Amino acid sequence: MVCRMRTWERYVLLVAVLLIAIVYLLWDPGSTSSSSQLAPQAAGAGRAESIELFPQSLWRHDKSGPRPGSRAFLSNFEWSRTAEENYVLHPKSPDDAAQCSMKNCFDFSRCHGRPFKVFVYPDTRNRAASKRSDVFARILEVIRSSRFYTTNPREACVFVPSLDTIDRDVLSSDYVESVPEALRKLSHWNGGRNHLLFNLFSGTWPDYRESVGFDTGFAMLAKASQHQRNFRHGFDISIPLFLKDHPIRGGKKTVFERMGSLYPLHRRYLVTFKGKRYLTGIGSEVRNAVHHLHNSNDVIMLTTCKHGKRWKDLADRRCDVDNKLYDKYDYKDLLENSTFCLVPRGRRLGSFRFLETMFAACIPVSMSNGYVLPFGEVLDWKRAMLDIDERRLLELPSILRFITTQSVVLLRQQVQFLAETYFSSIEKIVMTTLEILRDRVNPQSKRSHEMWNSAPGGLVTLPSFSQQLHHFPFYSAALNLSANDTYTAVILARTLVKNSGSPIVRLMKQLALTPNLEKIIVVWTGGSAPPPKRKWPKISQRIETIVVPADSRESGLARFISDRLITTNAILSLEEDTRLNVDEIMFAFRIWMDFPDRIVGYLARSHRWDEKAGNWSYSPRLGNEYSMIMLNGAFYHRYYHHLVHEYLPRAVKLAVAYNPACADVAFNFLVSHVTKHPPIKVAQKRGIRNQMLLKFSRVPVALASNATYWEDPSVPESERSFVYLQRQNCLRSFVSSFGGMPLSSSQMRLDPLLYRDRVSNMRKKFHKVGVT
Repeated sequence: MVCRMRTWERYVLLVAVLLIAIVYLLWDPGSTSSSSQLAPQAAGAGRAESIELFPQSLWRHDKSGPRPGSRAFLSNFEWSRTAEENYVLHPKSPDDAAQCSMKNCFDFSRCHGRPFKVFVYPDTRNRAASKRSDVFARILEVIRSSRFYTTNPREACVFVPSLDTIDRDVLSSDYVESVPEALRKLSHWNGGRNHLLFNLFSGTWPDYRESVGFDTGFAMLAKASQHQRNFRHGFDISIPLFLKDHPIRGGKKTVFERMGSLYPLHRRYLVTFKGKRYLTGIGSEVRNAVHHLHNSNDVIMLTTCKHGKRWKDLADRRCDVDNKLYDKYDYKDLLENSTFCLVPRGRRLGSFRFLETMFAACIPVSMSNGYVLPFGEVLDWKRAMLDIDERRLLELPSILRFITTQSVVLLRQQVQFLAETYFSSIEKIVMTTLEILRDRVNPQSKRSHEMWNSAPGGLVTLPSFSQQLHHFPFYSAALNLSANDTYTAVILARTLVKNSGSPIVRLMKQLALTPNLEKIIVVWTGGSAPPPKRKWPKISQRIETIVVPADSRESGLARFISDRLITTNAILSLEEDTRLNVDEIMFAFRIWMDFPDRIVGYLARSHRWDEKAGNWSYSPRLGNEYSMIMLNGAFYHRYYHHLVHEYLPRAVKLAVAYNPACADVAFNFLVSHVTKHPPIKVAQKRGIRNQMLLKFSRVPVALASNATYWEDPSVPESERSFVYLQRQNCLRSFVSSFGGMPLSSSQMRLDPLLYRDRVSNMRKKFHKVGVT
């Protein structure tokens, strides 16, 4: 009886399992209101959004798809841990693109173990989708000229379609049709994974929705005017709205960069606004109410109804008064004479006024609820602006009057820094976007918060060198650190050593007498085999030799050896015929330790604007003013070697490779571009002037020492310095590559104490400085 019962129980259990399986396969979860829902808190969004735990398409068994319960079926899900729950299932289907993150919508396998590279698709053959705006063409140009660009899609971590998605307003002349179809046909689209789309304008009149008008799939959006509720934090990137004539390189300078002063701290007006007033529709709330703040004294609020085709039909009682008052004030004058500038939302959340305000060094006061500030993922906007709720508009003057003078100074300085560093050109906006992606892909070597928010900024503080602030030359003063008290001498040599009296041997002996020398590296570019070790002087410090073939394309960059070969922060750049004594070396080194971010040396050169030629000119004149220090006797930080190889524009590298004499100019351009400061000249080296003229000039020293001779166009080129002409041409081409002239002029020269005083040498610490 017991045995029969067990068999009966088995039959019942089997039938129950079959019934459950049938119900599982046929049941439609959409027919019930109790389907499983999950509502995790979106990071930074401040609201709960429902996520479908099991997509409807996965409940029904499709014979053409994977069998339920199989490994292929389960691979549609992935596990991720969040702060709110232990494990949550995230579907990988396109239906879940609104909840994309780098974890579930980005293929890291394309990026790990290789340099960060970006591939731009070739131009499409689709005529309807081949249309391209000027702004998008400049964006592609910047990417293709960057160090991240690759022509090989197999090397790429991120893909940028050549389809213009900048303006998705169907009423705009820059609107491009057939984009969705063209995107799906891209060879590496893969649902949009690892793709980056740029967009400035989305939606159209009257509601101006944020949607770009097509399914972006798993693609990341670098988009302006994004709202918190639609922004995918840590996946999308918020970029600023900028005008069509925004510079492609170099960029605009803030009003204080042009004027050279932060004063007056409190300008003529406390806060101002001048802009359109929308009589109806979205974006009209704040602008329609700002007239309540206007006092014709230090709070100027101006609006106009004169825009659009039907403004007269919609005009209200206040339009005539507003229009008359509006014309009495100049927009640029208001910006540059206001302490704070109101930046309310327009039809879209973003506004051109945001950048215009920053370049006027006016502290922005944003009133655009839900607006995701540009590059807010890395930039600390609390240190540069005020973000106030729209509902507190009438409290605005009272709030601003309570801000202290010290806070005004700090806010204004940070506004100027952010404007120039990240927003002054299309190149900087695009490169900031790509650098944020690079940090996401390589979180173990990402920039710190301070690197992004303090000078010189994240674009030139490369994590490939270090992630520690104290390893860079820019933060010594802020961190109260002293520079490393040793240096490495790098000597560029090409002449065979005949005897112990050779210039390079004498130079090595002088270097060996300095207590701070760690080692000497000889960069040999002579074409033949370098001298054997027995030819070098016997000194206690190590002497290493690096051979660079004379016909190598890298010969022009030979002196900038890898920073990994140098263990000291300081590098003393020399050439084989440089003549420096111990006091001159030690004095320059002491000065560099106080200014580790500058080039410190003896031989100076300058640049000037040639009015007749309408261009920049290189000047070999040895006068009081200078902007460059030649590298035949100069100290600088080893980080700049890293920048030469990782940051210097390709066009500049190519010019230096074929014109080695331009290396000095390119290096000074680079350092001045990063630091925004001139180099430092120390003392007056008496013997170095004629030495350089004899080395590079084809004319007598008596003539060559006259600066007008070098610049007189009537003198035949055969009699003018070949090196001078090279540097002249390079300087002009570098201005184009950098987008402007980064060099800064100075008249400061640092001499030892009692240097020129007629006192006993026993009272002078560096009494041999200047002695040949």
